[in-house]
This record gives sequence, C-alpha cells and structure tokens, in this order.
Amino acid sequence: MKIHLVDDHKILMDGIKTLLDNSVGLSVTGSSETAEAAIEILSKSPVDLVITDMSLPGMDGLSFIRKAKQIMPETKFIMLSMHDENHLVREVLKEGVAGYVLKKDSHRELLAAIEAVQQDEVYISNDLNKILISNFSDDAVEKLLTTREREILSLIIKEFSNKEIAARLHISTRTVETHRKNLFRKTKSSTVVGLINFAYANKLV
Repeated sequence: MKIHLVDDHKILMDGIKTLLDNSVGLSVTGSSETAEAAIEILSKSPVDLVITDMSLPGMDGLSFIRKAKQIMPETKFIMLSMHDENHLVREVLKEGVAGYVLKKDSHRELLAAIEAVQQDEVYISNDLNKILISNFSDDAVEKLLTTREREILSLIIKEFSNKEIAARLHISTRTVETHRKNLFRKTKSSTVVGLINFAYANKLV
C-alpha cells in the first residue's frame, strides 16, 4: 500500500514514516507540509492512502480531504489529529474518511486503522468512539459550540488577535486558527461581523 503523509510537524512525520516503512506491505512514497503541496504531488502521483492532520498551514485538513477526493476518488484518507471535538469528528466522518486517530493514541492504533482501511472498513480510535457514543442521542450537539470555541468567540468579539488569544488560553496560534475556521464553518459566517451577529442572535456568548 502506497501512503502519503501530510503534516507540518517534521519530527512526528519522520517517526510515522519510519513506523510504516518498517511494516510489511506499507510504503511511504512521499510527504507534504501543506495541503496545497500535497494536492500538487498527488494529482500527478496518486496513492492508496493519505494520512493527514486537521491543523495545517493554509488549507485545513477537512478542506484538503474534500478537494483531494475530487481528484482521487479511489484514495482512502485517515485523519490523524489532536482534535477530539464531537462536532468536528462527526463532520470529518461525514466526508467518508476511512479512519480518525488521535495523535495521543499509540502507534498500534494507527497501524490498526491502516489494517482496517486495507479491509475496506472504517476505523475510529477507542477514545473517539467513547466521545461519539456518549453524544449519540444529542441531535443538537452539532449546532452548539464547544467550551473552547465559546472562549475564543468571546475573545474575537473583544477584538483579540489570534496571537493574543493563543497566549491568553495557553494554546498554539495554529490551534486558534483551526478553532476560528470551525467557528466560521459552523455558524456559516464569512466575516467577523457575521460571526458576531450569529453569536448574539443565538445567545452563544
């Protein structure tokens, strides 16, 4: 199975490459640090499986999967991410990904996900399964914002920059950017003004 990795964390990517190259039947044929670079490579040299992060510079992982599936409909995708928010996991799974594994999971879980993909099955890591099951009966969950998203939305309204929000919440700027994109997507807003109006209209803050 030919695999392409998409992640801008080089140390993590090198570790995964070593793990997969040492597994029978698996071969990492290339890697990219951005979704845009991956699409350029994969449009010329398709692979069997793409393992991608959600938080990427530029185009995020979910948008990347949507675009990549248009040019590589036969390629399978595994999301390898630190994000375990219920609404985000559900949104990713709706795109037909073959697996969702958390970065904090063991290498064994990633290999199990790849094995499931080879058998045309969908794999969700144990921790994510627990999250999805606990919220399975809540039809409104995707309409609500997570606690972290509410915090970030409140700071956006107060005109804090991404860097200032990251410092205040003790998270990375890239994580703030990902949450910000999720806020726009979930509220269907295209501008900060639209986001703020939605928030007040729905009493989200």
